[in-house]
Amino acid sequence: MAVDPITGPVRSAFESAGIRIPITSIEMLHSVPAKVKRSSKYARIAASIREVGVIEPPVIARHPSKPGRYLLLDGHLRMAVLEERGDVDVVCLIATDDEAFTYNKRINRLAIVQEHRMILKAIEDRVPEERIARALNIDISTLRHKKKLLHGVCPEAVEILKDKPVSSHVFAALKKMAPMRQIEAVELMVAMDRYTENYARALLAATPQAQLIPDGKPKQVKGLSDDQLALMERESGQLNREMKVAEQSYGGDHLHLVLARGYLARLLGNARVVRYLAQQRPEFLAEFQKIAEMDSVAA
Repeated sequence: MAVDPITGPVRSAFESAGIRIPITSIEMLHSVPAKVKRSSKYARIAASIREVGVIEPPVIARHPSKPGRYLLLDGHLRMAVLEERGDVDVVCLIATDDEAFTYNKRINRLAIVQEHRMILKAIEDRVPEERIARALNIDISTLRHKKKLLHGVCPEAVEILKDKPVSSHVFAALKKMAPMRQIEAVELMVAMDRYTENYARALLAATPQAQLIPDGKPKQVKGLSDDQLALMERESGQLNREMKVAEQSYGGDHLHLVLARGYLARLLGNARVVRYLAQQRPEFLAEFQKIAEMDSVAA
């Protein structure tokens, strides 16, 4: 068991090894609608399982009241595909936390950067492109586009976006920027929690000509005048400077918030204090309770 220097022993989120479980012993928390089974995502998962098997094991939890039964926390589409195939069992990871909401809030889905790296690794391992394409349920031309997705994007920007739900079209905008501007742009994406193509294009429009890849062409953005572009560039620069200033104090501010939350949580554990606040300062009590229950601070 790992030990955190502040909180002490850290409980593992999963049991130490995967286990092969009969599919009939696993209860799905929700059914997979017929509409979903007709989707491209479902077809892609089915093709991947057909070609290379189940790469990411479904996550289950032991049923709290039924020995030998399990609850499916993650992997409903994979499980539906396996049932349709007639598979009788599957290797699963067993979570020690049986709260599906808590688990799904923590899980990281496969990001486009991770998919790109998986494709390169498969090619390096001499897996034929046709087989990789079938596993991803895409054609060869799309596979080759995905293989070149990050060409021209600096490693630092890729590292920042490696686990983010970023659109593939974002990289086309980043490739037009110089490396340092790419890093600034992706940092703004993370700060704003926006990874869309439109936001990337807006950042590209707000990028000064000197921070673009030199190709001899002046920057042109449809629908914007030179004055509007200049204004966007100034505002983008100001936003980036403000973000850098905020980053300098973030660590200390976050620590203070965590300590304050912990203190208030202990304070509200005292029945006499709660009773006094409820009678004399109910507005304080309501605010203290909100702060003590803040998930964002606790994280």
